[in-house]
Amino acid sequence: MGPPPSDDCRDEYVYQPGHFPHTAGYLWPTVFAELDRLVLPAKRRRAFEVGCGNGVLSHELGRRGWAVTGIDPSQSGVGEARKGGPGEFQVASAYDDLPGRFGTFPVVVSLEVVEHVYDPRKYARTVYSLLEPGGVAVISTPYHGYWKNLAIALCGKFDSHHTALWDHGHIKFWSIATLTQLLTEVGFEVLRFHRVGRMAILAKSMIAVARRPE
Repeated sequence: MGPPPSDDCRDEYVYQPGHFPHTAGYLWPTVFAELDRLVLPAKRRRAFEVGCGNGVLSHELGRRGWAVTGIDPSQSGVGEARKGGPGEFQVASAYDDLPGRFGTFPVVVSLEVVEHVYDPRKYARTVYSLLEPGGVAVISTPYHGYWKNLAIALCGKFDSHHTALWDHGHIKFWSIATLTQLLTEVGFEVLRFHRVGRMAILAKSMIAVARRPE
């Protein structure tokens, strides 16, 4: 989602030109591999990014042959995305009627977003409704599980990990079980999870791949 805002702009994330998220190194290779598995014809290589930030992922997808539409509630992020390369970028959020505004897509990508939203079921329904029947969502979020949670506690990292003083920071902490429940509740078929960034039991993030049934 980007760096925390400056003191003079507490109402949104503030993005810098061309700033790459620290998650790119361990999230993007798996995301790109999942999209490559779809083997879509060129005219159907259309993707929607929920939470595009400054557009660096969308621009990379564009270089890989995808036509990308991205939204983010951060005006500074969308401004940088528009300057950074091709694609359609608008200020909006997952709480808006996105399919009514933008239509539906074969692919929706949303990386490190669901941990920030107050209404995750609304978010999940929006992602689902943005997909064409048979479309695929690729969603990532920091991973939580028994051994990682235990390690955080034993190392005295609870405060720094849960970032209570981070404006616009993480407010939901997902496991594979809870994210699976969220996605299946709204109708998704969950295809698989990847744990990335470290060994599986201490993974930094997890990537869910889910399909809207035909």
